Amino acid sequence: VFDGLDGPLARLFKSQSQLGEQLDSLADLTTFGLAPGFLMYKLYLYEIFISKTTLGTPWDIPIGMAIAVIFPLCAAFRLARFNVAHDPSSFVGLPSPVAGLLIAFIPLYNNNTQYISRIVAIIIFVTVAFLMISNIRYTKPQSKIRRQFTIVRAIGFVLIVGLLIYRFNLYFVAFGVVILYVASGLFAMVVHLTQKLRYKITSGE
Repeated sequence: VFDGLDGPLARLFKSQSQLGEQLDSLADLTTFGLAPGFLMYKLYLYEIFISKTTLGTPWDIPIGMAIAVIFPLCAAFRLARFNVAHDPSSFVGLPSPVAGLLIAFIPLYNNNTQYISRIVAIIIFVTVAFLMISNIRYTKPQSKIRRQFTIVRAIGFVLIVGLLIYRFNLYFVAFGVVILYVASGLFAMVVHLTQKLRYKITSGE
């Protein structure tokens, strides 16, 4: 919520600056890069290591720690790339807030259950990390909301979300929205590649 509000508030009070942009990226890296990596390490990865003995001295190779580092590294690359060059109409790569939220929902989704096994959680963790540094394009919901905003649509949206939360669960609804957003970029990529392949076939290239 605060990540979404800081930009509009800075523009509202006319206090935006290059320093603020860099501080925003550092805050995003901490919240949506380091924190998810640490969370996954404490939940699933801390027990993954290889025991070795060198010259009679036992020591452990922390494989889990190496896996945990992948996420903050990808988040740092994603944020740096955004600061250098970004498209005002879309995101290149999965936005780090969405990626961080997806990982943060795993323990909430797993609460008192074992829906997601360790291997599945690790696959999700690494896949989401690499989606951040991919060239897959994702829409900017905030820009579309501004262009198509009406009171009727806002009331309808709030009612639908409220009914879903009442019927299911806040965490399940939020987790579902995040999953749909992640899938939307993948679906758009498949459609684009299919159209590109069809064009090459029909044009005889």
